[in-house]
Amino acid sequence: MGRKSSSQGTPATAALAAAGVPFVLHPYVHDPSAASYGAEAAEALGIDPEKVFKTLMVEVEGRLAVGVVPVSGSLDLKAFAAALGAKKASMADPAVAERRTGYVLGGISPLGQRQTSPTVIDGSALALETMLVSGGKRGLDIEVAPADLLRLTDGITAPIGTPK
Repeated sequence: MGRKSSSQGTPATAALAAAGVPFVLHPYVHDPSAASYGAEAAEALGIDPEKVFKTLMVEVEGRLAVGVVPVSGSLDLKAFAAALGAKKASMADPAVAERRTGYVLGGISPLGQRQTSPTVIDGSALALETMLVSGGKRGLDIEVAPADLLRLTDGITAPIGTPK
């Protein structure tokens, strides 16, 4: 076992590498006082917030699911529930989200989660050549093609994001 991973190695980067999917790491210095992890990433990296996505854990009728939406907006819980054939959804308890994914808040990646959950990615991602999602820790984003993210998460797309 004694293999040492690089300082940027996370379960998310390991999942991408194992799948042979091209990706680009975008590390940045995380400010603990930042009000929004996603907005902080977009600003620190100088990347359009429409291209930087946040990963949210959502409870849908007693099951956990993953929502991936641009940091420039928010998650429409009603649309999210509908995308999964449910009536309503609510944000998951942060401690539950951390236990389920194996990541800390602000570092939850849709990739390499401890336990996989149904994943819904906002349809706006399909218009992008690449998108950024958390790399599995605060201060690290991963740039990946939306089609690769969909394939690796076994996700679906739906209009689940709303502009701020």
